[in-house]
Amino acid sequence: ILEAVMLNVRPGMETEFEATFKQASALILQEGYLSDELHRCLELHGKYLLLVRWTTLEAHTVTFRQSLEYQEWKQLLHHFYDPFPVVEHFEEVISTALPENLHAHPVRRRAHPLRRWPSP
Repeated sequence: ILEAVMLNVRPGMETEFEATFKQASALILQEGYLSDELHRCLELHGKYLLLVRWTTLEAHTVTFRQSLEYQEWKQLLHHFYDPFPVVEHFEEVISTALPENLHAHPVRRRAHPLRRWPSP
């Protein structure tokens, strides 16, 4: 299960939010948690995408949300958001990735067939 949340952080609080999120991320390590990623938007300052992988929907909505750690998570992070985010959960339908052997090598660019490169 993939939890996806668009986070809009109040202007001027981005640096503090990132530092606090790093601290708070230890709180999410609950039964059923698999991984999390926080991405900063390149186009809109103050916008982030949070992706959290869970084994089941209940691992997030019950196990984590009913824990004492979630209460601390809320205290640390919820005041940064405006507006308050909508949390959505997704199940994988299709997944595609490069084969592992291609990740280790940089992409080689080919010269355009009509372009002439200067001689060294």
